[in-house]
Amino acid sequence: MAHRPKRTFRQRAADSSDSDGAEESPAEPGAPRELPVPGSAEEEPPSGGGRAQVAGLPHRVRGPRGRGRVWASSRRATKAAPRADEGSESRTLDVSTDEEDKIHHSSESKDDQGLSSDSSSSLGEKELSSTVKIPDAAFIQAARRKRELARAQDDYISLDVQHTSSISGMKRESEDDPEISRNEETSEESQEDEKQDTWEQQQMRKAVKIIEERDIDLSCGNGSSKVKKFDTSISFPPVNLEIIKKQLNTRLTLLQETHRSHLREYEKYVQDVKSSKSTIQNLESSSNQALNCKFYKSMKIYVENLIDCLNEKIINIQEIESSMHALLLKQAMTFMKRRQDELKHESTYLQQLSRKDETSTSGNFSVDEKTQWILEEIESRRTKRRQARVLSGNCNHQEGTSSDDELPSAEMIDFQKSQGDILQKQKKVFEEVQDDFCNIQNILLKFQQWREKFPDSYYEAFISLCIPKLLNPLIRVQLIDWNPLKLESTGLKEMPWFKSVEEFMDSSVEDSKKESSSDKKVLSAIINKTIIPRLTDFVEFLWDPLSTSQTTSLITHCRVILEEHSTCENEVSKSRQDLLKSIVSRMKKAVEDDVFIPLYPKSAVENKTSPHSKFQERQFWSGLKLFRNILLWNGLLTDDTLQELGLGKLLNRYLIIALLNATPGPDVVKKCNQVAACLPEKWFENSAMRTSIPQLENFIQFLLQSAHKLSRSEFRDEVEEIILILVKIKALNQAESFIGEHHLDHLKSLIKED
Repeated sequence: MAHRPKRTFRQRAADSSDSDGAEESPAEPGAPRELPVPGSAEEEPPSGGGRAQVAGLPHRVRGPRGRGRVWASSRRATKAAPRADEGSESRTLDVSTDEEDKIHHSSESKDDQGLSSDSSSSLGEKELSSTVKIPDAAFIQAARRKRELARAQDDYISLDVQHTSSISGMKRESEDDPEISRNEETSEESQEDEKQDTWEQQQMRKAVKIIEERDIDLSCGNGSSKVKKFDTSISFPPVNLEIIKKQLNTRLTLLQETHRSHLREYEKYVQDVKSSKSTIQNLESSSNQALNCKFYKSMKIYVENLIDCLNEKIINIQEIESSMHALLLKQAMTFMKRRQDELKHESTYLQQLSRKDETSTSGNFSVDEKTQWILEEIESRRTKRRQARVLSGNCNHQEGTSSDDELPSAEMIDFQKSQGDILQKQKKVFEEVQDDFCNIQNILLKFQQWREKFPDSYYEAFISLCIPKLLNPLIRVQLIDWNPLKLESTGLKEMPWFKSVEEFMDSSVEDSKKESSSDKKVLSAIINKTIIPRLTDFVEFLWDPLSTSQTTSLITHCRVILEEHSTCENEVSKSRQDLLKSIVSRMKKAVEDDVFIPLYPKSAVENKTSPHSKFQERQFWSGLKLFRNILLWNGLLTDDTLQELGLGKLLNRYLIIALLNATPGPDVVKKCNQVAACLPEKWFENSAMRTSIPQLENFIQFLLQSAHKLSRSEFRDEVEEIILILVKIKALNQAESFIGEHHLDHLKSLIKED
């Protein structure tokens, strides 16, 4: 038997001959590559008869001999994730002849069935992690020599049965004809070598193609690992140590610059951190800004709470105010109605009394029970007042000048009880409120602290305009029991809120020398917004101009308000004008409704003890009392207004008519003196005046007529009193004419002294 010559493996370029056209990388000697083992593969010899068929087996194959990982290719390559490790050690694939001989067609069919089964995917996944070793040329050459030796020893088992039988026949023929067999064997070997080379190249290309397909499948399927392909077609420039050194130096320079930039940024950040910490420490140590913020925040919360408190209490305050106003109004209406009813009944009674035809033979006439009861009540109250005046030592009192404002004991008890209940409600308004929210002094102290600590923000916030509004409900509570129509009522300057506001104004540091300072207007604003409206209500609904005590008390409070605290002209003018208009309107109404001086025949009034004379006297003195009360407003109301009301409407229409109807005598002169005493002195302060004011012309003429009559009567001494009245009211020309006409030279000294 002829021996096959030994063959060596050549280094070939792995050019792709498959129809797929996939790119393949050349296998260099000594450069092993790791390839994942396919789960099941089938290998066929090339057409024309191959010398061997290698069937790919699973990772673990049972056989008579232990096997490692098998490198093989398959027509049906399963999707796998190959891993190429260019720096791994060179590995070899142990492909023994014995193992190749033991691979039969049955294993191929089983493998094909395994690939077509449902478990092929799971088996392929397990084999993704396994790799095969691509043998180098030396290893393949050694394996080929080993196979040739096996053939020579008839120990070679071909995978192709037909090919095996043909080889056996060839061996037998070679024994018969060794020369002829040697030639045939040589030709067969040359053909087999060519086919073997072609087959090996195909197997190599298939193996490389399978690996690349698995790389693509894994990169598309999982996306977790990407294999970097090395393109051998790219040519790189030559590399030497100088180029490498230059590149390294450039890279080092860039890194150093980046490092220095980072260092600069780091130092900047460190400096910023230090600066921030220093600022925090400074703020914490000084605490100025923190305290300022804390103060403003606390002030904001305080004002909000104060406003909430006042908004909650204002409804209750209004209800209590309304209750007190209704109670006082009821009392005032009671007095007014009683006075008018009594005047009507007494006047009717006297008219009936003066009619002779209504008088009985005994001198008496019948009176209805109601009139009789009213007359008795009137006389009873007068008797009590006389007794009171006697006890007080007031003997100069004139009947008709008393304020008939006594209430029956039962009504007085009811009034006091109702008033006490209202005052109890007043005390409970802020009973549960802290002093910081209901005590005016404490509230102003909060704003005073703001003004002292931060005057700029205080004045920029116009706090002086806000304080009157904040204090309005609190002041109204204190004014619930304040009645400006009573002489014993507390004056505004004595009230706690008034003193607190004055102290707040006095402590103002902003332009303290200027009267127009914003804080200097706080008290005036409070009076305009709170006090004057309350006074206006008293004037319109509760004030009785016939009551001297009420008028005097009201004028006292009005002078404090209108004269001493009128710094804010624009705002005061509005509220002040409303108040003054109310005063004038109320006095006009009193003149029209409450003045009544009847005129009776002289026979009825000659007797000073007669009811007609007494009634007429009382009504005259009542009218004169109203005249005096009107002129008490001198200085608050304009002269024109007072002269129109007092002189035009009251003196000339009522009082002078009553004087003209009276008999000249000491009583008339006394009444004229009282009229002149009521006239304001400032009306006659001009020393150059020789003629009195026009509205007194009627009064001057009455005085001259009375002087003429008295000069011829037994009451000549009363003429001097009349001359003094004329001199007082600046009717000097009239006085001189009268003295010269009646040759009263001793009275000329009265004119010169003036």
